Amino acid sequence: MDRRRLCALMMLWAVVHLSSPGYSLRALRRTTGGRRGSTGLTGQDANGVPLRRSKRGWMWNQFFLLEEYTGTDMQYVGKLHSDGDKGDGSVRYVLTGEGAGTLFKIDEKSGDIHATKRLDREEKAYYILHAKAVNRLTNEALEGESEFIIKIHDINDNEPRFTKDPYMARVPEMSDVGTSVIQVTATDADDATYGNSAKVVYSILEGQPYFSVDPETGLIKTALPDMDREVKEHYQVVIQAKDMAGQMGGLSGTTTVSITLSDVNDNPPRFTKTLYEFRVPESNELGSAVGVVHAKDADIGQNAEMDYRIIGSDGPGMFDVITNRSTQEGVIVLRKPLDYEKKRQYSLRVQVENVHINPRFYSMGPFRDEASVKIVVEDVDEPPVFERPSYIMEVREDAARNTVIGSVSASDPDDKHSLVRYTIDRRTDMDRVFNIHAGNGSVFILQELDREENAWHNISVIATEFNNPRQISRVPVYIRVLDVNDNAPTFATNYETFVCENARANQKIQTVSATDPDEPLGGHHFIFSLAPEAVGKANFSVRDNKDNTAWILTRRNSYNSLQKSVYHVPVVITDGEFPVQSSTNTLTVRVCTCDREGNVKLCNPEALTARAGLSTGALVAILLCVVILLMIVVLFAALRRQRKKEPLIISKEDVRDNVVSYNDEGGGEEDTQAFDIGTLRNPEAIEESKQRRDIIPETFYPPVRRPVPPPPSRDNNGDVRDFINQRLQDNDSDPTAPPYDSLATYAYEGNGSVAESLSSLESVTTEGDQDYNYLSEWGPRFKKLADMYGGDDSDS
Repeated sequence: MDRRRLCALMMLWAVVHLSSPGYSLRALRRTTGGRRGSTGLTGQDANGVPLRRSKRGWMWNQFFLLEEYTGTDMQYVGKLHSDGDKGDGSVRYVLTGEGAGTLFKIDEKSGDIHATKRLDREEKAYYILHAKAVNRLTNEALEGESEFIIKIHDINDNEPRFTKDPYMARVPEMSDVGTSVIQVTATDADDATYGNSAKVVYSILEGQPYFSVDPETGLIKTALPDMDREVKEHYQVVIQAKDMAGQMGGLSGTTTVSITLSDVNDNPPRFTKTLYEFRVPESNELGSAVGVVHAKDADIGQNAEMDYRIIGSDGPGMFDVITNRSTQEGVIVLRKPLDYEKKRQYSLRVQVENVHINPRFYSMGPFRDEASVKIVVEDVDEPPVFERPSYIMEVREDAARNTVIGSVSASDPDDKHSLVRYTIDRRTDMDRVFNIHAGNGSVFILQELDREENAWHNISVIATEFNNPRQISRVPVYIRVLDVNDNAPTFATNYETFVCENARANQKIQTVSATDPDEPLGGHHFIFSLAPEAVGKANFSVRDNKDNTAWILTRRNSYNSLQKSVYHVPVVITDGEFPVQSSTNTLTVRVCTCDREGNVKLCNPEALTARAGLSTGALVAILLCVVILLMIVVLFAALRRQRKKEPLIISKEDVRDNVVSYNDEGGGEEDTQAFDIGTLRNPEAIEESKQRRDIIPETFYPPVRRPVPPPPSRDNNGDVRDFINQRLQDNDSDPTAPPYDSLATYAYEGNGSVAESLSSLESVTTEGDQDYNYLSEWGPRFKKLADMYGGDDSDS
């Protein structure tokens, strides 16, 4: 049955395409005879033989092949045939190009072409191949190579596919019908130029009656008016795309569109209450929160932003309302101090309004609301309140002690009107210059004042309730000390004045000015004059310039430094205030040698010394430093003498030989001038408490007094050998002795000694002559030496 259908389709295709001149398959018989017009000369070869062009015996244009073939046999494509094929099997057909040998196979003998696999037009729409006929034996081409195309004929085997799944879209709420939401697009892989396989039609499966879709463009629009986000915000719309122009048998695909209604300001704010009541203590600080009012708005985002304001109050300026942008609440804050005794209740009218209003929805307004607020003030025990925030008082600097300079006043603002006690914060008046009357607040002075030392005094007065001492308040009091003319003017600086020996009379040698720590209201007016006692014998004069300066003038033509090198000019300076104050200031004038221009060349030695020398105070300071330095040196030297000598052995663990040498060599017993050996002859003369220099001075065992052996019976020649042996025995049995060998030189040496010489210089020169066996008798401390030298030498 499938073969019959296929043959019918092939015959129909052949009828349609062969009837068309563009797709006809023409078999042109190739001729080589001498028919006119059948061939044309195109030139000659190298041998002069004319070349002839032969017409093709066959030419293919294109084949059509259905895609997605489901038959069991290979799909027949077409047949190649050459006019040179006599049917004797001498012609072999060859197929090359795209898919040749894999997708397409040709029968070499008959020229039949078959498709070996099921083809998909969406993967490849056409194939370009080349065919030729060759001699089977010689493999020579019988025809020129011909190119032809196999086109894959499309069938509706692909459903439409949307470019997205799902789609996300937003549309404002309350939109008009027909408002565009989003456009969806589906594509079909089938051939759009052939039939309706790729013609897509859109329809809505879910989402009605809220939305609609244009069947050709896929544009989704609103279908209902006044969709309210506050009622329903999210919608799921399913759109179907179907090919074959939506006809029966067409393939289809679907997608989901999530549509969200975006908010618009279509809801006014509304207070949750019509009356709010708050209670606040009268002691609340300015700027503190009194209460919170809240209005709700069904909108979201900026459409729900609100502004609060006070539109009416029986206490203007007492309160304000601030909008909290994060919570959209109105916070009522305090702007002026509360006073329970003056006003105990306030009434406010608060209004809330949307910030962003859409003119389109004016008809749904008004977008504002109002509420009443009642604020009740609670009584609090308050500290005393001063009449003024600060006080300024003035007092003359010559005022007597206990003079009242002013007063402060404070009262208890509560209903009980407790009495107030006044004190001065002594941290602001450390010197106790002022005091205050505890009952009436009068401030008076305790000490004399000096404006030149301190022109202003800033103190703090404390007011405390008698009934509740914890209730206190403070007020600053600024006290200005008024000036009194109690200081005499003096020179403005220490002048160094000189006069030349060749000076002329009435020559100006110095301009002086004055200073006065007082500050008169009209400014300073100083009067300069020469002291009366110096007027008759003066060598200089004073000229007042009437501008608080004066000139010092000479009264003679020349001066002689040898006769008198220094002059002292007394100048009287008087101020113009009341009471008048004056002082006599001495100006020192030195006589110097000058050139003709008046430049100083040389002053007398006294003047030079006075200028270059040190003052008496400086010399006294230098001498004092020298004396202190000498005392330090003397004290340091004394301390060094008293310092104990350090022992040779710092630690008991420092185990090593220690040789103590006194570098004292005598001339024997006959040499009585070099060394007093009385100590050696009289062991009792040795100091018991003398510390040894070869051990640490600390004693770990209490000292033991050993019995001193009786002196030898011989006169004036003590047995030194016995003495040394006794000392050696003492050291062996002494637990405080150092744990190593110690060589002690007792400085008893010389010719003629009964004890013989102890020096190693006169000892035998060979070790073999010495007998060291006695070392083993000296105790455990000499055991190492006894082992080293006491044994007999052996050659083995």
